Amino acid sequence: MRAIDVDERRRRIGLRHLLASPGRSVERAAEAVVGLHSSDPASVYLSTWARVRAFAPADLERALYEDRTLVRMLGMRRTMFVVPRSLAAAMAEACATTYAAAERRRLVQMLEGQGVVEVGEGARWLERVLEAAIAAAERRGEATARELTSDVPELAHKLTFGQGKAWAGQMGVSTRVLFLLATEGRIVRARPLGSWTSGQYRWSPVQRWLGAPLEQLDRADAEADIVRRYLSAFGPATITDVRWWTGWTAKVATRALEDARAVEVRVDGGEAFVLSDDAKTTRARPSRWVGLLPGLDPTVMGWKERGWYLGEHERALFDRAGNAGPTVWADGRVVGGWTQRTDGRIVFELLERVDTSTRTAIERERRRLEAWLGDVRIRARFGTPFEKQLASR
Repeated sequence: MRAIDVDERRRRIGLRHLLASPGRSVERAAEAVVGLHSSDPASVYLSTWARVRAFAPADLERALYEDRTLVRMLGMRRTMFVVPRSLAAAMAEACATTYAAAERRRLVQMLEGQGVVEVGEGARWLERVLEAAIAAAERRGEATARELTSDVPELAHKLTFGQGKAWAGQMGVSTRVLFLLATEGRIVRARPLGSWTSGQYRWSPVQRWLGAPLEQLDRADAEADIVRRYLSAFGPATITDVRWWTGWTAKVATRALEDARAVEVRVDGGEAFVLSDDAKTTRARPSRWVGLLPGLDPTVMGWKERGWYLGEHERALFDRAGNAGPTVWADGRVVGGWTQRTDGRIVFELLERVDTSTRTAIERERRRLEAWLGDVRIRARFGTPFEKQLASR
């Protein structure tokens, strides 16, 4: 069994994630990392900025909302991603739709348990509301949750969540209905209500937005496709990495690896997988590089077992739920974190020593990002202890 050492794994990050040598298009950036995390809307733009030459927000907006070569939709781990259109059908079948049945049951239980409908009537009521919401979205083309609620009054009912928890509250039925329709691959998030930092979106039926429904794929084939793409970008990856990144059970992950004809290699700490045509040593050595990657960037979120690139910094740079904050990178490893203060200044702090040339390069990247953002203010949606400390100093 061939061994792949830490140095080679770090080289692969620079080469394959377009961090040592940026790409030429937003589509290439999304493809290189099997989708850009979109739970925090600003992350998509900052992740693209780090990977594409002369990138402007209008480039991504054009791909998302005019050319529609990229799609924002639910995917791995019930998380939003911006993905190439060619990946949308496989991601929907292998990841998003697998949650649909459980989401339906959960919503029916909430509707009946909280008295919105009578016990035993929840499934029929929900189906009627789902179809009414889709029809309303079809008539409008693109619609906000508020607009859909004005068309379908049942969406205005309130549901309580998190009873007895610190985060308890209420949400409209519209929130759960739209999420269910998204998991079923029937609607997608369209244009935001505000600027590119806004997290409020309009919704559109998939067929209307893309011009055709998503291709119907065999689930096993879709799972194998997802694994092949993941290993092409992130391999070698352990079975723990694959399960975490996809959100699959061990049974599904193991079968998908077999169907993808992945082969085992040895990494520091155990066995991992690569594609069968990727078993040779990566001899190409990228130029030295640094990067300021945003919270939830796909590179830092690409593996569950992160010690080989994150060192001892996980407690500082991740929150308790496993969400990464903004990170500073040097040659395939995380060396610190960064944030933007309220006055617009980008600041960073290193968590380990680097040589003078690396620190100079990081400072140059800091100034580049600060100039690129200009008057735009961002804040990581999932703040980490380290990021919050930096912002308050």
